[in-house]
Amino acid sequence: MASHIVGYPRMGPKRELKFALESFWDGKSSAEDLQKVAADLRSSIWKQMSSAGIKYIPSNTFANYDQVLDTTAMLGAVPSRYNWSGGEIGFDTYFSMARGNATVPAMEMTKWFDTNYHFIVPELGPDTKFSYASHKAVNEYKEAKALGIDTFPVLVGPVTYLLLSKPAKGVEKSFSPLSLLGKILPVYKEVISELKAAGASWIQFDEPTLVKDLDAHQLQAFTQAYTELESTLSGLNVIIETYFADVPAEAFKTLTALKGVTGFGFDLVRGSKTLDLIKGGFPSGKYLFAGLVDGRNIWANDLAASLSTLQALEGIVGKDKLVVSTSCSLLHTAVDLINETKLDDEIKSWMAFAAQKVVEVNALAKALAGQKDEAFFSANAAAQASRKSSPRVTNEAVQKAAAALKGSDHRRATNVSARLDAQQKKLNLPILPTTTIGSFPQTMDLRRVRREYKAKKISEEAYVSAIKEEINKVVKLQEELDIDVLVHGEPERNDMVEYFGEQLSGFAFSANGWVQSYGSRCVKPPIIYGDVSRPKAMTVFWSSMAQSMTARPMKGMLTGPVTILNWSFVRNDQPRFETCYQIALAIKDEVEDLEKAGINVIQIDEAALREGLPLRKSEEAFYLDWAVHSFRITNCGVQDTTQVLPLPFTLKPVL
Repeated sequence: MASHIVGYPRMGPKRELKFALESFWDGKSSAEDLQKVAADLRSSIWKQMSSAGIKYIPSNTFANYDQVLDTTAMLGAVPSRYNWSGGEIGFDTYFSMARGNATVPAMEMTKWFDTNYHFIVPELGPDTKFSYASHKAVNEYKEAKALGIDTFPVLVGPVTYLLLSKPAKGVEKSFSPLSLLGKILPVYKEVISELKAAGASWIQFDEPTLVKDLDAHQLQAFTQAYTELESTLSGLNVIIETYFADVPAEAFKTLTALKGVTGFGFDLVRGSKTLDLIKGGFPSGKYLFAGLVDGRNIWANDLAASLSTLQALEGIVGKDKLVVSTSCSLLHTAVDLINETKLDDEIKSWMAFAAQKVVEVNALAKALAGQKDEAFFSANAAAQASRKSSPRVTNEAVQKAAAALKGSDHRRATNVSARLDAQQKKLNLPILPTTTIGSFPQTMDLRRVRREYKAKKISEEAYVSAIKEEINKVVKLQEELDIDVLVHGEPERNDMVEYFGEQLSGFAFSANGWVQSYGSRCVKPPIIYGDVSRPKAMTVFWSSMAQSMTARPMKGMLTGPVTILNWSFVRNDQPRFETCYQIALAIKDEVEDLEKAGINVIQIDEAALREGLPLRKSEEAFYLDWAVHSFRITNCGVQDTTQVLPLPFTLKPVL
């Protein structure tokens, strides 16, 4: 029984790549220094997987910035503004595309499907010239081979690459990058031929756009692409990998009929309908890469449940054609739980970061092959049972309050017009009042104060005094600028989600659970492990202090429940909307306490509303329904005179 990993985090367990990149960009280290750090990380990852017993180890999933940008470099699809003169693309051109330079802007960056990772969007037009300009995929295969590890080279598939592209500046918006398929396939053929010559026996094409809503023309492009590549791929085992959602029935039919393809990878964590399609008919003699270990969360796999699913699949595809895999690249989870020395032991036992997920994949493969590690499975079962029964997970009062929400839309009692009249009488604001979004720039000194207070190096009195001084500066500045509705600047906050999560029950925080967002930027998502409640007021002290410094309205500043949810690792033992309603109730308590404290304008930020939007149109309405309902819960109990400002940074594209 074989095991496979779709991809692995690049940053390193201590964010080694982040610091190497930033040192290079700052001119403090050389390209050779950066290349050495990157090579050491790749070597460590490959050796780790090999030691864990993984049979199909990926290569070319490591990137110095982004895997789609790597593909743009491979294809030589460099926008003309970067003045690339041909040849092998080096760091100067590569990082200019990613970050811009002194004379030209960067390429656009956008979300990778519905994850919190961002990719660099290719800019293409009818006149774009393609050439084989980066040999990275082949070089990394050879690099691993020199270490004695035969890897599984991974390429972003040609159709997905084009479907993720946009018309270049100056090109008609109606231009379809998919029309360039015939022009990029010759480059893919060169890459494939070099990989074959280097000794590769398997190759993986990532085609995750197959999970989206595709029309007949777009689906036909997959057939066209792999039919044209078939002769070049001859002699190689070829897997088409999909992830992040179910593959629709028509796409499944197209995918499984592709010529020259040896196997197919599916996300069976978020793809229960795909599992039904597989059970309904899977092509004979093809490999199934069953993605049963979640690549997007930090929870330990329920090994017994996964083994049961695998045993059922074994009866469909056969033991020799079934491969245990991750649901997607482990890029979207934290690196290694071993570095978490301060996490509560019980909560930690419920978790698995990327390194632990690699072990889980191999354990499942061995169990299916009749070599079950009974001790490992028993420990996993005990952790699963502990999580289900722990009083730290379930709070009956929260469950009861959340259950009571059903059957009501929780709108405010009066209509908008009546509320506006009441608010105007109370606040007496101009027709077009001025305000700011909320947070002011944070100095190194301010961050030092927060850091020292957290480390208990300064007293609470000294900390409050420093923050109060900063708030006073911000208030005075806004008054000098004649701003109508003031903010306190949020000097006490480190992150708009972490700040609230640290004060809510049901949340835990890692020390090193970093996940790449883009380039060298990493985030450390809070972990929601149990029912969420608010033990005490979170922002009232600071907002009240700020209001006491001015006669003008002071905004209370809160992060909304959907954003807190979408920027966290969320418990997987109940529907996401139930957790969101619990967070909404906690924010509701805070809103009402702010109102009681005399704060008459309250801003609720929903910066991540769009992040949770499903990948297919048919599923959007349900998400938007509970997301909007969650927001309404937060402010349904305030008086008409209290003005609530929803700030959905990304709502317009959704609507």
